[in-house]
Amino acid sequence: MRNFPYAIDQLVNFEGEIPKEVTIEDKSTIEQMKMIQQLDDEDKQTIFKLIDKMLTNKKFKDFFSKNIAAL
Repeated sequence: MRNFPYAIDQLVNFEGEIPKEVTIEDKSTIEQMKMIQQLDDEDKQTIFKLIDKMLTNKKFKDFFSKNIAAL
């Protein structure tokens, strides 16, 4: 608790650079992967599960589109 008032003062009188919103959309694939690798393990797993789900959905969509077109 001794550092508590000091921490509040640092926040209230902050003179550093405030982080900006991060967008990975306009980054190269390598830059995107480097940014993802900086995340905590749980967050990385969430991202990879989401990508897996989206890729699986795309495969099914492509499969059904191809097979329905053949009918």
